[in-house]
Amino acid sequence: MTVSAMQHHTHVLSPDRLRFTHVVRSEFIKLTSLRSTGFLLASVLIFGIGVSVLFALTLESAGVPSVGSTAFTLDSVTLGTLVFGQIIAGVLGVLAISSEYSSGTIQPSLIAVPRRTPVLAAKALVVLPVMTVTALVSVFGSWALTYPIYAAWDLQTALTAPGMSLALAGGAVYVGLCAVFGLGIGSLLRSAVGGSVVVFCTTLLGPVLLSVLPTSEFIRTIRLYLLSHAGDSMVRLGDAQLGFADAWQQYLSPAGGWVTAFAWAIAALVAGWIALRRRDA
Repeated sequence: MTVSAMQHHTHVLSPDRLRFTHVVRSEFIKLTSLRSTGFLLASVLIFGIGVSVLFALTLESAGVPSVGSTAFTLDSVTLGTLVFGQIIAGVLGVLAISSEYSSGTIQPSLIAVPRRTPVLAAKALVVLPVMTVTALVSVFGSWALTYPIYAAWDLQTALTAPGMSLALAGGAVYVGLCAVFGLGIGSLLRSAVGGSVVVFCTTLLGPVLLSVLPTSEFIRTIRLYLLSHAGDSMVRLGDAQLGFADAWQQYLSPAGGWVTAFAWAIAALVAGWIALRRRDA
């Protein structure tokens, strides 16, 4: 065998042959190869379903409602997924990019894909459906497991009830958007700890602090368009009399919730994209 035949040749796709689907596949492999990903996804299911089942099992001691309603069912089956899922999803989004900065693998990633926009876009297109599907399993699983418990009290609500399935899907999409929000924050800060703190403050701590401030029209408006309030609105039934939004009543319609949640996710992603393009790896 000649020396030339024994030489090792490495084939690298040229930029014009590197398709966006290749980048998406690469980002999916990277995300699923992280140990934290499986743990975080499992946590969404455990907390989401666990809280809903526990709520249903302790209903008698807490007080059984006189009549059942779609609103009651939505509150009970989405409580755990939204409260815990929004934080977990945000942390997963942060880790999807901050882990590459901490390990130094971001440099070969950007060498393989010199244009940085496709890298961030591919990450967003991976974390969004992965987190949304997981949240879908959580909310619909919560409904399925608690349905017979509520049926014993004649409080059950079928998926065919007006607005029920759409509201459950809205809750899952909200959790997915929280992952995109976390991705943008992670790209902006490049720190797992810093990004996770921002996610926690935005989704949970911030609303609590704003709730204790003196009430004013300005504070009401801010609270109305918080990310977490948008998520709550996405799993609620709309009130046509209150329109799109009403700051005085602290009412945000389901459509308003969708728009607000997408706005938060896109704003964070754009901020992360600007930082990714302007700063060195």
